Amino acid sequence: QVTLVESGGGLVQAGGSLRLSCTASGGTFSRYHLGWFRQAPGKERDLVGTITWSGSSTYYADSVKGRFTISRDNAKNTVYLEMNNLKPEDTAVYYCAAKESSVNTYYIHMSSYNYWGQGTQVTVSS
Repeated sequence: QVTLVESGGGLVQAGGSLRLSCTASGGTFSRYHLGWFRQAPGKERDLVGTITWSGSSTYYADSVKGRFTISRDNAKNTVYLEMNNLKPEDTAVYYCAAKESSVNTYYIHMSSYNYWGQGTQVTVSS
């Protein structure tokens, strides 16, 4: 059983930056493919991006490409989401998710993930 805890959310002005963290406990962190998703009020939960178990590959939604960066530190059991040039439309609850996988491929669907954090709110003011 893996427990994921996100942190780092908050209120930021448009154009600003935030770094979210997601720390895992339980399981072997380096075996997990990790994803970041977000859900705005009244909308479905959408993929932000993913990172493979090795950290060698990342995938980003078009809406955040070039602005957001996912990285991981397996020694700290933590995955990060660096968000730059934030826009009001980035306002959402951000979730991290984990899937045990040794395959270097992208998992872009919510249904692929076995474990989820509780989410952290990001609000971008205009």
